[in-house]
Amino acid sequence: MYLDENKKVLFVIGMDQTLEQLLQQVTNIHPKNMVILNSFGPVISHPYSDLMRDIIIAIYQENIEEIFVVGTTESQENTVGKQNLLKKIYESERVKEKIQTLEYLFQNCMPEFPNVSVSDWLEGSKTVTEGIEKSVNIIRHHPLIPSHVKVHGLFMNREEGKLVEVDVS
Repeated sequence: MYLDENKKVLFVIGMDQTLEQLLQQVTNIHPKNMVILNSFGPVISHPYSDLMRDIIIAIYQENIEEIFVVGTTESQENTVGKQNLLKKIYESERVKEKIQTLEYLFQNCMPEFPNVSVSDWLEGSKTVTEGIEKSVNIIRHHPLIPSHVKVHGLFMNREEGKLVEVDVS
């Protein structure tokens, strides 16, 4: 995948810093035209989250023309680790009562809590592709995103060094 190296592009990626270099190589974008936002899993959980705010600010401040939400094979493999982390959170005696309160809020205070349960909110999407699709749709349909900004989902297979565009309609 080669893009116009003079175009300002925003990448929403996980916490792996080596991914920046791989993206630069694969996309042929000059580093000065790349803006990188890191997140634990490149997933936007809510249209008015801090990550979404950062995307909006970057668009206007950096004159971003294109956005890519990028997931990797490592993100897919971290599903087991995420499940172990959730189990650890739920087994904590100090947190059990607080989780019950949050569950009540999630069930009865919509739309502030758009997910079904605390575990759904903590877990996020079931697959990397689902998370990318959801995030792309949130960005595309956000009222503060200019219509000229293109938004894409990408999946990076690190073993092969290939980027595959995720079809998001």
